[in-house]
Amino acid sequence: DGELTFRLRGSERFGKMNLDWGMFGLPRPPMVFDQHFKVSSVAFCGRLDCNHGGKIFLPPSALHALTQLNISYPMLFELTGSNGVRTNAGVLEFTAEEGRCHVPYWMLQHLGVEENSIVRVRSTKLHLGKFAKLQPHSKTFLDISNPKAVLENALRSFSALTEGDTFTIDYNNSIYYINVLEVKGKDENMVEVPGVNAVTIVETDIEVDFAPPLDYEEP
Repeated sequence: DGELTFRLRGSERFGKMNLDWGMFGLPRPPMVFDQHFKVSSVAFCGRLDCNHGGKIFLPPSALHALTQLNISYPMLFELTGSNGVRTNAGVLEFTAEEGRCHVPYWMLQHLGVEENSIVRVRSTKLHLGKFAKLQPHSKTFLDISNPKAVLENALRSFSALTEGDTFTIDYNNSIYYINVLEVKGKDENMVEVPGVNAVTIVETDIEVDFAPPLDYEEP
């Protein structure tokens, strides 16, 4: 098993919104963005460079709607397939065609939906990540000269981790599958929050532990 702690600095291009001040000078509470889109992999829009991250593409109208709703930073979304399977993601760009949402292929597989299926995209707020237990599918991932550095670099393309996800890492022309076995969250005072199954990893220190790979055999 390996363990590491590192700081992921936020790279969200779309984040802080101006507060919408209502009556009596009090800020209005954030509203919820909740829409349905036809989903397709990022290959559909020619962005294979984003295939191994954890961020999605939404249409320009979504950005307009979000600015009206006073959505808090970082922008996080819960995606739900027609079968009820869920995951969480950040947003990379608002350049998708209207009515469409582009996601990394691993996310399409996890949701159990096909290209052009309908998914629900709902804004959400997650606790900061305190701990994550990850499991490579193959022990070859741990044979990389510095798997911790590779993982840290890969997670910079993610905004959230959700228990049950299986995401992919592309390194040296090889694809590695990683299971998210467990996450723990913390509040703004760094106190652990019980009962969390998804966390944001934007601008926070998170401790990561590797479980033995799926194909590991006792010597």
